[in-house]
Amino acid sequence: MTKSLTTSSSHFEPALLGVGSYRPRRVVDNDEICRHIDSSDEWIRSRTGIVSRRWAGADESLADMGELAAEKALAAAGVLPEDVDCVIVATFTHLQQTPAVAAVIAHRIGAVAAAAFDVSAGCAGFVHGLALAADTVRSRGRHVLVIGAERMTDLLDLEDRSTAFIFGDGAGAVVLGPAAKPGVGPVVWGADGSQADAIAQTVPWDAVRDSPGQRWPALRQDGQKVFRWAVYEMAKVAQRALDAAGLQAGDLDAFIPHQANVRIIDGLAKGIRLPDHVVIARDIVTTGNTSGASVPLAMDALLGAGEVRSGGLALLLGYGAGLSYAATVVELP
Repeated sequence: MTKSLTTSSSHFEPALLGVGSYRPRRVVDNDEICRHIDSSDEWIRSRTGIVSRRWAGADESLADMGELAAEKALAAAGVLPEDVDCVIVATFTHLQQTPAVAAVIAHRIGAVAAAAFDVSAGCAGFVHGLALAADTVRSRGRHVLVIGAERMTDLLDLEDRSTAFIFGDGAGAVVLGPAAKPGVGPVVWGADGSQADAIAQTVPWDAVRDSPGQRWPALRQDGQKVFRWAVYEMAKVAQRALDAAGLQAGDLDAFIPHQANVRIIDGLAKGIRLPDHVVIARDIVTTGNTSGASVPLAMDALLGAGEVRSGGLALLLGYGAGLSYAATVVELP
């Protein structure tokens, strides 16, 4: 006789319970960037909206930043580390192939019994991690910690005029847990691998090993290609996430997209016809593009400044290298 697996019939609704962030101490303005490239503060502001960004110091490692953001999120949620069932870190700047930085952070914060793994989906990574966490809460009814952490400066070519001014470092985290009503909507996600070369490393890691004198791999991108794709295709993805959640744009309190470029953000807001009352995150102005950390950093900034209320509805949209994307609507913690 063939036996079947025994599964739990329990079903829990996931919700965001707390958010926290860490921003490196060093503030780098556009004038400092322009010491290395032929550009100007005016040009950078007009093209991206960026005025300054944070760069991590030697004592602000990826694990350090993720740990501090996680501790703040746990404190805000009122959840003890030992009650965390899983730690997910969205990052592509962890330069140690193994172990996952999630395992290091889990140990440091005291979540010693938690599962821990990294998610690599570029700038869309945090929303991917959030979707995985929501499903984990639904099936297990336990708390999950999702961290977006990036040290973009580890892959930055200061002499590359197309990327040197864009990126910053930092970490943001959220705690998800079981709730009486749903706090995370359906995820809409995907990837277009035909455009995988639009955002990529200059050379793979084995080139450093195999070619003496090879320059350190850096991040490069086709800015115009990514801009067009983001504005036109991601507006459709954002609308699909609203439809999946059964909501209209006017039902939102906030729009928190990946902080890639203010012009992209404004184009997306126009594309999904956001009404004036919806608060739009523009954390990029003083933080730069922090890839997988940008959405939770922007979320924490809006809540900390009192620009949006706890319990409000926010559309989250991540997009980037892959080219990958993920969007969902959440109730803010």
